[in-house]
Order: sequence, then C-alpha cells, then structure tokens
Amino acid sequence: MGRLVTGVAVVAAALVLLIAAGAAGVVGSVFGGDGWYGAGCLGAVTAPGATPAWLSAEQARNAGIIVATGERMRVPVRGWVIAVATALQESDLINLGNLGDRNDHDSLGLFQQRPSAGWGTPAQIMTPDYAATRFYERLLTVPGWERLPLTEAAQAVQRSAYPNAYEKHEPRATAIVAAYTGGTLPSCDTAPIAASGWTRPVNGDVGSGFRTGDRPGHDGVDIMAAKGTVIRAASAGVVVRVLCNVGGNSWDAPFASVMPCDRDGHPGLGGCGWYVEIRHAGDIVSRYCHMVRQPSVRVGQTVAAGQPIGYVGSSGNSSGPHLHYEIHNGYPAHEGNAIEPVSFMAQKGVRL
Repeated sequence: MGRLVTGVAVVAAALVLLIAAGAAGVVGSVFGGDGWYGAGCLGAVTAPGATPAWLSAEQARNAGIIVATGERMRVPVRGWVIAVATALQESDLINLGNLGDRNDHDSLGLFQQRPSAGWGTPAQIMTPDYAATRFYERLLTVPGWERLPLTEAAQAVQRSAYPNAYEKHEPRATAIVAAYTGGTLPSCDTAPIAASGWTRPVNGDVGSGFRTGDRPGHDGVDIMAAKGTVIRAASAGVVVRVLCNVGGNSWDAPFASVMPCDRDGHPGLGGCGWYVEIRHAGDIVSRYCHMVRQPSVRVGQTVAAGQPIGYVGSSGNSSGPHLHYEIHNGYPAHEGNAIEPVSFMAQKGVRL
C-alpha cells in the first residue's frame, strides 16, 4: 500500500496535482458552472473539525486525479464525492491491473471498468484521468444525479452486483474531498460550500432556536439578516413549493395586484410569507420563509448548492427581517418530520 501520509501532505499533493492539471481554481465547477459567482471567488476555507482520511501515497495521488478531473470538467463537488466513494469501493483507490483468477471478468483500474462493456481499451482504462473522465461522463447523463443518494448515483453508473456497497464510503470520500479543497469551497459572499454539498442559506447569526420552551411550535431557526440579503439554496435539489402563506391561507401565484406577502407582516399574523421548499437527496427538505417578494425560482426547477432563490424579508408571521430556516427528514415536509437545523448542518460540515 505504500507509506501513509498525513492530511497536510495529502492536501499538498492534491494542490500539486490540481496545478499540474491546469486547474486555475475551484470556481464554477463546484457551483455547477451556472455563472452566478464571479471569477474572483478563489481560495479555500478550512471547515472546523474537517479531518482528512489516512491515505497511502498512491491512494492520495489517485484521489487527487479524480478531484482534478472533476474540476476540469466543471462537475459540481457532489460528483467528486460520488466518484471518490465509487473508487474506494471498486479499487480502494488503487489502479488495479488484471488480477488473473481474482479479476471480475475484464474489470480494470480505479473504477473497475470493463473494456468489453465499452469503457475503453485496457490501456485507456488503466490511465486514471481517462477512467475518471469516463466515470464523470456517465454520471452527468444520470437524470437528477445530484439529488440521488450517493449509492444510487454510483450504481446508476457502475451497474454493480452489489448496489448498496457504495454508501458506506460516503463519510470517508467526503473527508478526502474536503482535504483536497481545504475543507470547503467559498462563494463570493463568503458562504462556503462544504464537501458534503451543503452551505449556509444566508449570512447572519441564529436568533430564535428550534422548538424552544417559549416557542415549542417553532419548527426551524431564525437567521437574522437585513432586508434584501440574498438567500441561497442550502444544497442541490428540486424546488417543490413556492407559496405566499399568510393567516392560514396560501397562494401559489400572484392573483392580485398586491399580494399579502408583498408587504411586511407582524407577530400574530400567521404564516411563512413568501417561502420556498427544496427537496434534496435522501428526501431531505429545506424550507426558507418570510422572503421580501416572490422567490426567484419556480416549482420543478433544479437548483445547485449556493444558487440564489430569493431575498430576506419580513412577510407573514414576522417581527422583522430574517430568514426562518427549516430542515425536514422526509418528503413531503410537515411538522412531524422537522428536525433541528443547527445540528443537521453541523453534521454536513456547515456552521449556521
């Protein structure tokens, strides 16, 4: 397996590989290349508690090639994690040649791709950047791959006889990708995207907490921010709800010249005001309430982590500008599956 290296050495090796691959920075690829971040968003921010996994020199080199290839192809960072987890399962990040009697048919390389299945020639498959490129090419053809659980996305590419085997590698793959990116990848407004694919929805401090003693029905947290502050999707997913909700009534489109959500609300009014729900991988749902005006996304739209979806306001049951942010462990979202957002985001490597 070779000499084990520390996390610092892994990061250094990764940086060398990224430079050698011509990667000018981790811009655009992480955010899907959709262009809402400017070219000045370079650099990396270390996430508190990010702990890179132990790798041999060969494993580190191969992981670096997978990450660099994903960056070159402008694949969102979630794809890097899926690719590394897949290679951990298939080869333990070792570029395996023909193992004779131990070979699975004619499988070769980091991803155990088969020449007979059209992945390429044996020489091509044994070239790590070629193998990673072919993996990403297949992954990008999978409908909604960013919203799928990792094991489903990997299986859609690999067609393995052990379809659930990839899931156990997700934590380690996330740590490895985090090591190569310094922990998180920053956006222009300093809201970093963790290697898990999650980010802070808005910049601000948490005020009212989740289901506190004086507010037991408060199913989220309030993040204090000025009116007009950009709200971003906390992770990739599909928009499943865009509503104006006031006083127990909801409207899914402006039916009047002035909607009840187009003005500030007040305590006791009831309702989320203008709000959005996004369905993420594993049927996790995030909810964003009290926007200042109709959100900038529509139902059925696919969004990437960090993509703007609206602006902070005070519509509905609100005493002032803030984002009410909820996480639900299940779809559709309802009171019974709301979970505490601060702890959930911490598990994703994001501090609210």
